[in-house]
This record gives sequence, structure tokens and C-alpha cells, in this order.
Amino acid sequence: MNMIYQLAVPKGRRICCEVCEAPAERVCPACTVTYYCDEVHQKTDWNSIHEKICQLLIPLRTTMPFYNSEEERQHGLQQLQQRQKHLIEFCYTVAQKYIFEGRYEDAVPAALHSLRFRMNVYGLSSVELVPAYLLLAEASIGLDQIVQAEEYLSQAQWTVLKSTDCSYATHSLLHRNLGLLFIAKENYEEARYHLANDIYFASCAFGTEDIRTSGGYFHLANIFFDLMKLDLADTLYTKVCEIWNKYLNNRYQVLSEARVQQVDLLGKRFETDTGLDEAQEAEAIRILTLILHIRESTSSTAPQKITFVLRILVMLYYLMMNSSKAQEYATRTYNIAKEKQLGAHEQNLIEQLLSIISTEETYPIP
Repeated sequence: MNMIYQLAVPKGRRICCEVCEAPAERVCPACTVTYYCDEVHQKTDWNSIHEKICQLLIPLRTTMPFYNSEEERQHGLQQLQQRQKHLIEFCYTVAQKYIFEGRYEDAVPAALHSLRFRMNVYGLSSVELVPAYLLLAEASIGLDQIVQAEEYLSQAQWTVLKSTDCSYATHSLLHRNLGLLFIAKENYEEARYHLANDIYFASCAFGTEDIRTSGGYFHLANIFFDLMKLDLADTLYTKVCEIWNKYLNNRYQVLSEARVQQVDLLGKRFETDTGLDEAQEAEAIRILTLILHIRESTSSTAPQKITFVLRILVMLYYLMMNSSKAQEYATRTYNIAKEKQLGAHEQNLIEQLLSIISTEETYPIP
């Protein structure tokens, strides 16, 4: 039974829907501290984020126990805040991942959770709220809810304007989302202005060749592609690919060297990972597969551009330990190289990739 039993609700607690904040009529039977207006919103929240954090919400939404001393009370408050900070980042990453996967409806509840926890920890006017506003704006753009996106972006802009310690990274995210908004409104001049600012602030925060800067280059390339300025778009797509290629190959080299330095008498399998969180992995897949699709439709006379993107995807999926996908892209790369009779250097790179993903031996990738 999911209906609310009013006598069980603590006196003074506001009972409203977790998704839309309307008066609630249902409660999650698993945690009994999360409420919904109807079954639809309950299922929406469950599928998005609640299933993942259900039990974690109980200590955050129940009355704090009685403490014997002020020291114990302060310790309890610190633990509560740490749990909230963990959920801020967890919900944010989940929402980001959904957005990069095109699951915009699923992203909204997760982003709302991140926003509410940020409000609890940092207050209603903190610049720490901005990343959550931007996620909600991006999800709204994906759902073609432009007016809603503008409201979230206005809130983010106002918060940034009032702040005296807003980071370059936050400025970058703000301009990137404003760029996406103007792309959706087909105002490409304004979009280019904001994406140029995104690249500037991301470069200040992380450097011009960082994967966190590459998103700005990618969205700017998409504008030029839509405007049929294909040479400019091609240059920027190439830059994005070079950034991801460098990052993934460096990551592979670090893991390889670490393995060589270990004396592994038990024959332990070579452990791989990308060094990215789930949202960043989803972003990489989205960006690189879209570039691959564009390359395949426009670079028939330059197969090296196609195989370059394919080789990056091979390394990405290999480090993600998705061997079937890595093998699939490696085979496609090899077939193109044979069909188009690419040079010996290109074929050698592809053969090395095939060796890497089919055995546990390590090979250097130039």
C-alpha cells in the first residue's frame, strides 16, 4: 500500500511530491520518507534516481537522535552533511549521464535531487546551485521545453552575477548551456558567442587540450556544420578527436607502465579503466559516435579520418572493459584499411589495437 498514513507523518513536515512539489498522496513504501502526487511521478522518480538512493534518504529525512553531548551532536551534523554532499555529486553524475545518453526525462528527477541537496547544504543563493540549474536547463532543451530552459538559465545567470567567487569551470558550463539554448532557437550568432566564451573559460580552468574543454569545440563545430561551413567544422571535429585520442592513449600508457612495474606472481589480469566517471564516459561515446557518423557521411575520399575516430572508440571501449564493442570497432577499422588500401603505418596501428584487445599483452600506441 503506497497511500500516505497521515498519523505517521511527523508534525509540521510539508508533504509534497518529490517531482513536481504538488500536494502528495502517495509515499514510497521502501523508505517511507519520499512522497508523490500520483503513481506516474512515483514511477518516474524511481526509474530515474530513487531506486539508487532510496535507503540513503532515510537518515537524511528522519528526526535526528538525541545526543548526550554537544560534541556528539556536531559529529552527527557533520555526518549528515557528508551524506548530503555525496548525494549531490552522485545525483549530478547520474543526471549528466542521462543527458549524454539522450534520456532527458530521466535526467530531470536526478537533477532536481542534486539541486535540493545543494540548497540544504549551501543555501538558496550559493553559486554551488548553478551546476544543477544548468543540468535542468539542458534537460529542458532536450525536451524542447525552451521557456523552462530559459527560466533555469536565468536563475543560473543571476546566481553567478551575485557571486564573488564563481570559478572558471562554472562560467564555462553557463556559457555552454547558453550556447545550446541559442542553437535550439537557431540564433547561431549568439550561440557562437557563448561557445567561444565556454572555450575561453574552460581553457582557463583546465587548459586548451583538456577533454573538459573539448565539448565547447564540439558544439561550435556542430554550428559550422549546420551552416555548411564544412572546413571549419572539420578542423574543430579533428581537434576534438585529437584531444580524446591523446587522453585515452596517455591513460593506456600509464596503466601499462604501472603493470610493468608490478611483480605479479599470481598472473593477475591487466585491469583497465578510463579514469572517467560514468557521465564523462557517456559524453565521450556520444561525441565520438556523432563525429564518426559525420565523418562517414562526408569523408568518403579521406578514409583516414574515419579510421582515426574508429581507433579512438576502440581504445575507449577497451578501457571501459567493453570488449565486444572494442572488437566491433576494431574489425570495422581493419576492414576499411584493407578495402581502401591505407598505408603501412595506418595498418600497423590497427594491428596493434587488435592485438591489445585480443590479448592481455601491452603494446605502445604512437
